[in-house]
Amino acid sequence: MRIAVIPVTPFQQNCSVLWDPATLRGAIVDPGGNLEAVLGVVAKHGITIDKILLTHAHIDHAGATAELKRRLGVPVEGPHEGDRFWIEQLAEQGRTFGIRSEGAFEPDRWLVDGDTVTVGGLEIRVRHCPGHTPGHVVFFHAPSRFAIVGDVLFQGSIGRTDFPGGDHAALIGSIRERLFPLGDDVQFLPGHGPLSTFGAERRSNPYVSDRAVGRG
Repeated sequence: MRIAVIPVTPFQQNCSVLWDPATLRGAIVDPGGNLEAVLGVVAKHGITIDKILLTHAHIDHAGATAELKRRLGVPVEGPHEGDRFWIEQLAEQGRTFGIRSEGAFEPDRWLVDGDTVTVGGLEIRVRHCPGHTPGHVVFFHAPSRFAIVGDVLFQGSIGRTDFPGGDHAALIGSIRERLFPLGDDVQFLPGHGPLSTFGAERRSNPYVSDRAVGRG
């Protein structure tokens, strides 16, 4: 799997383009905005986009989804249906945060824990990780030991849970029970900021480390 990261919106959200190098078929993950920059990366690498993938439906991650779907004519997969109310409020979110958006859309496929998403010849596993939002999902490509985690986990921090539908206990459980067991060697792309590994966060993240849960 190959991946290119494009920070978008005033929130510098890590939109990404992932693709199968053998087929040059790809997906755009979390298109929050700045579509010309994102599509410029697609063109640079000669990728054919087959689908849009969403970790969750906050405006900085999903604000340009309706426009991108209209322009490319490709399906949207994700997030989990628990984020339907966030999708329905995208236009309002855009006005609130000053991010241009064509508003709501209907995903072609809602995702649940254990699903598999295909991109070219790649098989990407889905983990439902609620807490930041009720319908947040994570994408994990086991052969590459790489995960796209949205706003669940960051280098040295975790996602906010003070938005409607947020649940701090659920978020901590998602990280400890559905992400860390994937392996310390797994590198992850968060929704904002630099990459890290599950092992580094398990050892040192003050919110979810071994010491934080009383095992260190």
